[in-house]
Amino acid sequence: MQILLSGDEAAARGAYEAGCRFGAAYPGTPSTEILENFVRYPGVHAQWSPNEKVAFEVGIGASMGGVRALVTMKHVGVNVAADPLMTFSYTGGKGGFVLVSADDPEMHSSQNEQDSRRWGPFAKIPILEPSDSDETRRFVMLAFDISEEFDTPVMVRLTTRTAHSKGLVNVGEARELVEAKYKRNIAKYVMMPNFARGRHTIVEKRMIKLKELTEKIEVNSEEMGGTSVGIVTGGVSYQYVKEVLPDASVFKIGMSYPLPIERIRKFAEKVDRLFVVEELEPFYEEQMKIHGIECEGKRYLSLEGELNPTRLKKGLHIAGIISDGRALPKGDEVIPRPPVLCPGCSHRGVFHSLKKLKADAFGDIGCYTLAGFKPLEALHTTICMGASIGNAIGASLVKGTEKAVAVIGDSTFLHSGITGLLDAVYSQATITVIILDNRATAMTGGQQHPATGYNLAGEPAPAVDIAELCGALGVKNIRLIDPYNLEETKAAIKASMAEEGPSVVITTRPCMLFPKKIKGQAYYITEECNGCGACFRIGCPSVLPAGEFTEKGLEKAIIDASTCTGCEICVQVCPIDVIFPLEKQEA
Repeated sequence: MQILLSGDEAAARGAYEAGCRFGAAYPGTPSTEILENFVRYPGVHAQWSPNEKVAFEVGIGASMGGVRALVTMKHVGVNVAADPLMTFSYTGGKGGFVLVSADDPEMHSSQNEQDSRRWGPFAKIPILEPSDSDETRRFVMLAFDISEEFDTPVMVRLTTRTAHSKGLVNVGEARELVEAKYKRNIAKYVMMPNFARGRHTIVEKRMIKLKELTEKIEVNSEEMGGTSVGIVTGGVSYQYVKEVLPDASVFKIGMSYPLPIERIRKFAEKVDRLFVVEELEPFYEEQMKIHGIECEGKRYLSLEGELNPTRLKKGLHIAGIISDGRALPKGDEVIPRPPVLCPGCSHRGVFHSLKKLKADAFGDIGCYTLAGFKPLEALHTTICMGASIGNAIGASLVKGTEKAVAVIGDSTFLHSGITGLLDAVYSQATITVIILDNRATAMTGGQQHPATGYNLAGEPAPAVDIAELCGALGVKNIRLIDPYNLEETKAAIKASMAEEGPSVVITTRPCMLFPKKIKGQAYYITEECNGCGACFRIGCPSVLPAGEFTEKGLEKAIIDASTCTGCEICVQVCPIDVIFPLEKQEA
């Protein structure tokens, strides 16, 4: 039977059909939907963990317990999980273990571009790289088999396009679930030096066997056309090659580490020129050149951003592989629409206050990162999950600033901010930590976390009290505020910044979109608007230029009632009181 699935949905389906009964993850675009779909299958346990490292570690435990385990995350999440990954490569488990890493070329929703294929040679684990949804299902199933046969974690590497694009998928029946049963094996699982040395030897012997596997496995395949040019490609790049050069000879890579060097060498002998097409890093190309295979590719294709048919055509044209006669698109640029905080976002009042206080705001990963854009421009750094608190501590301790404020969301605080706050208490750094508690992992779609009171399946779960947690860590000065009250918000932050040692301010308004959209009484602006622009400076997308100007040439403002949520932030910043509830106008 065929059904239409995205790559993420297909990954979940493949795990289910492979007999996987355990899944763990921390949500992160473009990987989030894998676990959200996996949890719907009968007989499985799926959970959001506080961060990717914990997700990986509980997945290891499930594998040691004898069941197949699926762990999913975005590319930067693998950095967080790298510590257990590197050692689990030594130990292996019992049940198959598959890590799905979803990369984000072009940084659609990420702070960097990185190529997860590099983890293959670094951690000495095999990597499979599907090119569409149907392959994603099949490759996840294959990954579980390889994991158990070779006693190794296996990475399946998706990208944004394979994760979110939909295609027809051939689905089958689920494999029978096995009974969980843990078996002690100290020499295998206790990685002290005496045991770890022996396990390293096993890893090197395993790599020899995996190199033999990649030379014969069917997911690496050859498609012969003409002999003038041969293309080596894999993943979603294969789809672009087939669109631009449908008749070309192609060596399609499905297992990208270890690379099938000898099969590629034989393919190269059949063509006059070998061209490598891949996104981001020259991962294939470097390995091929190391092994003496003459090829080219990355000099014509950028190290940055996503590949697409237009960019591929341009690169092939420069390389002289296609002529001017080919219909080259005039461009692939569209008018940019920068993201903004949603209408009614509870973060807006905090950043308006921080700007007024001229605070040095060290930021983190979340919706609130958007406060770095105009007109707010009230967030000044973003490095990685949890970094805001550590950054603020360092700047404060070296006396680089006397106004160090760390801004972090509730989910991110639980992910990796707790230890930073502990450091602030331990070092007695004079910083203010603002925890934007909107009770959701909002940026990735409103997923649950340990402070929301619900788990991934939507069932009630214990909820962490963030204020009590901060107190337990040793913070003496903790304030809870309503971020829609600008006067209260500004006063609380100002008072916290004046205190010695660490202080915490926690907001108490939920996300406007999740778990359900909040829509209050909309507002309107009267004819008396003088065009001062104060309401524009809060960055609300519901407040728009009216196209009508005052005698001084200043443009008046209007409010889009269909999107206004009635948060009243604009009412509080208006200096001449010309913003009122819509019901008053209608009356």
